[in-house]
Amino acid sequence: MTAGRGAAQIGPNAISQVARALEGALGQESARDLLGHAGLGAYADDLPCRMVDENEVIALHSAVRSRLEPKAARDVARAAGIATGDYLLAHRIPRLAQRLLHVSPAPLASRVLLAAIARHSWTFAGSGHFEAHAGRPVAISIADCPICRGALAAQPLCDYYAATFTRLYARLVHPRAWTRETECMAAGAPACRFVIDW
Repeated sequence: MTAGRGAAQIGPNAISQVARALEGALGQESARDLLGHAGLGAYADDLPCRMVDENEVIALHSAVRSRLEPKAARDVARAAGIATGDYLLAHRIPRLAQRLLHVSPAPLASRVLLAAIARHSWTFAGSGHFEAHAGRPVAISIADCPICRGALAAQPLCDYYAATFTRLYARLVHPRAWTRETECMAAGAPACRFVIDW
């Protein structure tokens, strides 16, 4: 299943949950400074609640990686991804659908959830190109990935996405679900690729 390019906007969680994770990790003042460094100082007092320009998301995730030690940056990205998953469960995925997925066999629940993720991929991949293949393991790729766009690294950087996928799969498909980014554009791959299994 594939989802093509949409408007170059991304849901506000990619900023708001990162900002909250930064505040939890660094304290309010340091989080404000980092938002300012990313050119997003206006969000320090008023986090976004509507779609945002993907360039703002790119700037914030880049600033987190440039201003923090690698482990701390990864911890912030993971915490933000988990919080994004929790937000989606609380506000975007209907309770009835969650109950039905929870009682379905894992392969069926995975197919249904993956189809929903693909339908809404424009809300987190922005102008990137999302592809997903059901099965076990699930295979996801995001070409022109906004989270690591323009970055160079020896290892995958898209912990935010991996944590979000893991949270959703662990709550709706199987409690032992996990996600691993196997390839990353920042490390020279043509797309960021993830596997999900349980």
